[in-house]
Amino acid sequence: MAGCGGGSSDSSGLGGDQAEDPVVVDYPVVYVRRALPRDEEGELAGDSVYSPATFNPGAELLLRDRATATAPERSLTEDLFVSDEEAGIVFEGGYDVKDLAVSADGSQLAFAMRAPDIEGLDDDEQPSWNIWLYEFESAELTRVISSDLIAEEGDDISPAFLPDGRLAFTSTRQRRSRALLLDDNKPQFSALAENLDEPAFVLHVMEADGSDIQQISYNQSHDLTPTVLSNGRILFNRWDNMGGTDRLSLYTVKPDGTDLQLYYGYHSQATGTGSGTDAVTATFSKPQQMPDGRILVTLRTPEGIAYGGDMVVIDAENYSEAFSEAEQQGALQGQESLSVEQVIIDGGLSPHGLFANAWAFHDGTSRLLVSWSECRVIEPGTATETEAGITQPCTDEWLATPDIEPADPLYGLWIYDYDEGTQRPIIQPEEGVMISEAVTADTRPVPTFIPQPIPGIDIDRDLYDEGMAVLDIRSVYDLDGVELLDIDVLADPLQTTAAERPARFLRVVKAVGIPDEDILDFDRSAFGRNRSQLMREIVGYTPIQPDGSVRVKVPADTPLAISVVDENGRRLFGRHNNWLQFRAGELRKCQGCHIADSEVPHGRTDMEPASAWGGAPTSALAFPNTEPGLTADMGETMAQLLARVAGHPELEGDLNFSDNWTDPALRAKDPSSELLMSDLTTPAPTTLPCLSSWSADCRTVIHYPDHIQPLWDLPREITDDMGTVLEDRTCTACHSNRDAAGMSQVPPGQLDLRGDQSGVNNNYSTSYVELIFDNPTEELRDGAVQNVLVQDTDDDGNLLFETNEEGELILDLDGNPIPVMVTVNIQRIMDTSGASASRFFNVFEAGGVHEGELSAAELRLISEWLDIGAQYYNNPFEAPVN
Repeated sequence: MAGCGGGSSDSSGLGGDQAEDPVVVDYPVVYVRRALPRDEEGELAGDSVYSPATFNPGAELLLRDRATATAPERSLTEDLFVSDEEAGIVFEGGYDVKDLAVSADGSQLAFAMRAPDIEGLDDDEQPSWNIWLYEFESAELTRVISSDLIAEEGDDISPAFLPDGRLAFTSTRQRRSRALLLDDNKPQFSALAENLDEPAFVLHVMEADGSDIQQISYNQSHDLTPTVLSNGRILFNRWDNMGGTDRLSLYTVKPDGTDLQLYYGYHSQATGTGSGTDAVTATFSKPQQMPDGRILVTLRTPEGIAYGGDMVVIDAENYSEAFSEAEQQGALQGQESLSVEQVIIDGGLSPHGLFANAWAFHDGTSRLLVSWSECRVIEPGTATETEAGITQPCTDEWLATPDIEPADPLYGLWIYDYDEGTQRPIIQPEEGVMISEAVTADTRPVPTFIPQPIPGIDIDRDLYDEGMAVLDIRSVYDLDGVELLDIDVLADPLQTTAAERPARFLRVVKAVGIPDEDILDFDRSAFGRNRSQLMREIVGYTPIQPDGSVRVKVPADTPLAISVVDENGRRLFGRHNNWLQFRAGELRKCQGCHIADSEVPHGRTDMEPASAWGGAPTSALAFPNTEPGLTADMGETMAQLLARVAGHPELEGDLNFSDNWTDPALRAKDPSSELLMSDLTTPAPTTLPCLSSWSADCRTVIHYPDHIQPLWDLPREITDDMGTVLEDRTCTACHSNRDAAGMSQVPPGQLDLRGDQSGVNNNYSTSYVELIFDNPTEELRDGAVQNVLVQDTDDDGNLLFETNEEGELILDLDGNPIPVMVTVNIQRIMDTSGASASRFFNVFEAGGVHEGELSAAELRLISEWLDIGAQYYNNPFEAPVN
């Protein structure tokens, strides 16, 4: 029995003539055989984990009753898709199938399948991916969702069996998110992932008959490949892509969507071929739990054309990251390869070959069912336009041959024993086709059942009925388990006044779903200069208590992010680049804050460090020097105490502060303060009812043309008692390209705040371009405003002159070299990274040239807008359409 295809020998030393394995022959095996995907030019098509809805027709779902090379195979889906011309359904090409999963008792197979294209239909009318079930005993094959109408609501892939018989899967149907769009007066649609290429796949569960479909995750990018751990939690691969983060890590969540936690690898993205920061970025694809509790994944590049990677096991019970030291330094301890020889996954040749999929036997052995391709090259000079060329194995001799090119992969099906170092063939590879994945119908322990929480018993009934949850932060001054400031001192009113505490309010921000062009073809310039934040809405604010604690009601089933802001409403730390989710009635606790590059486990409750804030040191006493009537329970935070006494606070639209803590017998209470949106004399970015009474449905939605530009246009005239205008301080009266006499001028401060269309970037107003983009310094020359030009220099400071293609100087009519002239950009006035990074506010501070000329409410509005990304619009349905 040949070890490899094409008649070549197996350079790995595995395979060859080996007898059938008597331990595993009785297990039925189901596998997917498909034509190698190719593009229109006949080249191998790209394979991207970022595009889970990709349709590659030409697959077959096959079954062998025994996992042996001699067992006959039969198709499970033969004649399933038959054209019906009378009904107007004519299938074109083949179907596609993927994501095989077997129930714990080995009786059922679940998988995702997409029917062939239907002749005459547009792309958006073609069949969707559906979940199917196959019963091994009865040989019955059924689509889980029987209704065509419901089945076609979205693409459903990656099924996994829950211990109670339900199915977890990932889908673009976004059932709950679509329903909530109606509350925002928007049509129902499946929002695009943050790369804006296709709708986001998020986790759902349903009954085995397709009923009671429930959305359980609310990421704004893909949640992929769910599997069920032995403890009953769902393990999946989450794409964190907020603000261009671009990380594919492992997360877990309960089957009802509560208690979402990072599980492994957020800071271990570069664990492919190479070492340290030079290692190749790789993703943990197709996770499943091994009998020993470790997580088996295919470690592969997120995008490629080889369809494979390395077999890797992750010890996530003991490690949350791969390396012993930060920034992917030190020993690799969280994961290891199961391949007997190194697998290279940098896009080049891997002499030991590649693994497209691996499936663990639960029989007490170290055997895996693997789809494996040997490494092959094309012999130089043998390929023609019509012939693929002669292939050779990746021996040292052939790898050293000049001008070699990789041959097509050749994936067959094998039983791989990583302890014994043996590899036995089940299905020999064939040119032009591949075994992309396979599973066995053996039995395995049933995972622990996690019951659905009961409102009124397990979770707060009132919160559940309101569609709300509670966020509890122990202290925002806790930075990865270390005190950022002395919390005892901050919490003591005699040692710290409110004005001396940096963190004053928590801002809660909501993602805005972006529709595809079939729903709304809006001008994508609406995102503004930096589209990484897409669009955002502000849900509200809540005060941060003196000890840094927060406890507040937040909307459930909504992707949220939080920011700590100062008394002026400006964000203190970097953006929170992970979406938080809450289910109705859920209480989510957080120790504190963390910095983006910290590898301390944050949010994984079994590993995170102890809280830096112990809370109340004893029961039945007040916090030191606070209101004596506010007595705490030992360990309580100030926010928890207030919530216990007065109930959970709701978010507010404004920044309102009152001193609940200072004991007036010891010193006067800190003065109350408010920063009100209703103080704006320009259009407010919310509804009139919300200005007077903020509710859970209220939002702050800021559009630059509608809410920021009016600040520059607002008349600001200084008059005497008779109403005579003494001075016009309107922003645009000064910051314009024309002076009071209508003559051309360089705008003061090199800043033009006019609202007309920019001549530099006609997608935006002049003021937006001037504030947000890099702009050249200008001067008045010959009666016209022109860019200041200076002679360019090289890296060593030498002056540069124009040269021709040969590098020779180009001379002017007088025979002199022509200098290379360039513009000089001024420092950007506003920064899309936030208000604190923008020099705009300096001129309005005490002693600044514009001190007092913008109100506190106006400066707050500008700060909010910058903090959420400085978008041009924050509602696609109010942006200009194409």
